[in-house]
Amino acid sequence: MNNHHNLPVSGDMSPFERIRRTNDAGAEYWSSRDFSTVLGYTDYRNFEQVVNKARLACFNSGQRVEDHFVDVTEMVGIGSGAERPIKIVMLSRYACYLIVQNADPSKEIVALGQSYFAIQTRRQELSDMATEEERRLLLREEMKMHNLRLAGVAKTAGVIEPQDYAIFQDHGYRGLYGGIGAKDLQRRKGLKKHQQILDHMGSTELAANLFRATQTEEKLKRDSIKVKHQANRTHFDVGAKVRKTIQELGGTMPERLPAAESIKKLEARKRKSRQSKTLKG
Repeated sequence: MNNHHNLPVSGDMSPFERIRRTNDAGAEYWSSRDFSTVLGYTDYRNFEQVVNKARLACFNSGQRVEDHFVDVTEMVGIGSGAERPIKIVMLSRYACYLIVQNADPSKEIVALGQSYFAIQTRRQELSDMATEEERRLLLREEMKMHNLRLAGVAKTAGVIEPQDYAIFQDHGYRGLYGGIGAKDLQRRKGLKKHQQILDHMGSTELAANLFRATQTEEKLKRDSIKVKHQANRTHFDVGAKVRKTIQELGGTMPERLPAAESIKKLEARKRKSRQSKTLKG
């Protein structure tokens, strides 16, 4: 594999860090051949059995196996300038974690690997969680702004009374969620009546709803819709098209996405964190 290299090594670096590689895009990975050697497997075929168990564990955890285990062919030197192809598996950090969980527990290095990758995987989870929280906060603010704009445009199409707007919004949800309206969606997500659906959406679901709102706003204006039932139909159709796009891309249908922690709790934590930094400053 061209331009794939190991990272610089320091004397006190973990043996697992010593064999960590990066590709041309800067993404980290581990070679299954390097990993088998570090774990003390003299016969690579025995290690392949461990990799297969880890693949199954990855699938059972609900992860996309191909995101963590990538089969490739690598050329290696055999002397006199000659090379021969060998099959390797490019492993993500999570794949390595699953492998050490399924490797021979009698090996001391395996125990070390279990500790190392458990800590590193948790660190990555915490980092991803922070990123997810920031995305949710940003998208929720965008959703508030565009819902106000959508309400203004819908008003010109006869969606004036609060009940009219509730019906209008319900049509959008039904289009995006395969016929499921707001009240049924709220129950499906395990939310109480006073809890707003949008406040409990993850970033992926918020992004889908933001796209629904912005595209409905644009279509109502572009088609100069002035009749209430046409506005409702437009909102449904746009939601249905967003749903179809998600389906064609192989994404998870929005009604299957779990409810997230209240956005209000995230906002409260962020305010507390800012206040704490201000006091320390």
